[in-house]
Amino acid sequence: MTNPLDLSTEHLAALAAVAAVSASLCVAARRRPGRWTWLAGAVLGAVTAGAELAWIGWLVARGGWTPAAGLPLQLCDAGAFLAGAALWTRRRGLAELLWFWAMAGTLQGLLTPATGGPYPGFLWIQYYVAHGGIVASALFLVAGLGVTPRRGAALRAAGLTAAYAVVVGVVDAATGADYLYLRRPPLEPTLLDAIGRRLAAWRRWAARRRGREIGLKGPLSVGRPRVPNLRLRGSPSSWITQAGPLTPRQASP
Repeated sequence: MTNPLDLSTEHLAALAAVAAVSASLCVAARRRPGRWTWLAGAVLGAVTAGAELAWIGWLVARGGWTPAAGLPLQLCDAGAFLAGAALWTRRRGLAELLWFWAMAGTLQGLLTPATGGPYPGFLWIQYYVAHGGIVASALFLVAGLGVTPRRGAALRAAGLTAAYAVVVGVVDAATGADYLYLRRPPLEPTLLDAIGRRLAAWRRWAARRRGREIGLKGPLSVGRPRVPNLRLRGSPSSWITQAGPLTPRQASP
C-alpha cells in the first residue's frame, strides 16, 4: 500500500494556508472580540457551504450528477453545510457536532487528500476550500469564540453520527452508492490504514511474546512441590511428627 501522506509542495502549501487562516481568526477573536466576528463567521460559513454547492453545480453542468454520486452525504460534504449553520447560528449543539466531525474526519481528509483532480484545477481548489473551511470553522467556533463542547458532547456526537449513518445506509441500499463508505472502504490509502497496519503488527508482536512466556513458564510450573499449610507448635524437634510422612509427590525434588 502506498504512503497515505501527500508531501507535494502544493499540498503542504494548502495545509499552511488553512493553518494560517485558522490561527489568524482564532487569535483575533480572542484578543479583539466584537461584532466583526459575526461577519467573519458568516463569510467563512458561506465560503465553506458555497464550495460544496459549487461541486454539485459542477457535476450537474458536466452531466455527471447521479443519486449514487452527487448527493452531499459524505461526512465532509454534510460537514460543509453543518459548518455554515454552526457559524450563522452559533448554536452549541451544532458547534459540538461540527467539532468532532472536523477533528475526527475532515482533518484526516486534509492530511490524506483525494482531490479528484490535479492542481490547480477546479476539483483541487474546491476540495481544499471545503475541507479547509470545515476545519477552520470548527477551530474558530471552539478556540476563537469559546463555543466549547459541553460534558457528554462526545457521546451525543457519536449517537447523532450513528443515526445519520443509518439514514445514509438506507440511501446507499436504494441507490447502490457508497456514501460514508458503509459498503466498501475508500480506494485511496488513509491514516486509518497506516494505524491498522501498526496495530496488526503490535498484535502479532504481543502474541509472539505471550507465546514465549507460556513456553517458558509452562515447563517450570510442572512438578512444583505443593507445601501443605501447616501450623506447627512446640519445639522444632516435634515438627516432623506433626507434619506426618511425606507423600511421593511432596518428596520429589
